[in-house]
Amino acid sequence: MASKITLYSDKELIEQIKAYAKTHNTSVSKIVNTFFVNLLQTQDPGNRKSKITDRLQGKLKGKQIDEKQYRKYLEEKYL
Repeated sequence: MASKITLYSDKELIEQIKAYAKTHNTSVSKIVNTFFVNLLQTQDPGNRKSKITDRLQGKLKGKQIDEKQYRKYLEEKYL
């Protein structure tokens, strides 16, 4: 069941996260929910993997990864 919370933050930060959400076709609520889920999963000693790592497991098996290309990809995606 969904419930509402109110968060207070710096106005500039709020505008930046709204812009980020828009460019990534998601919502601020979804970003916050994902953050909370991941935060709680990392706090549980019995649950070291997250849903993200579960989805990625085995995707790169047998492939060569160039660290410089990967860094460039991440910079382009997130900066």
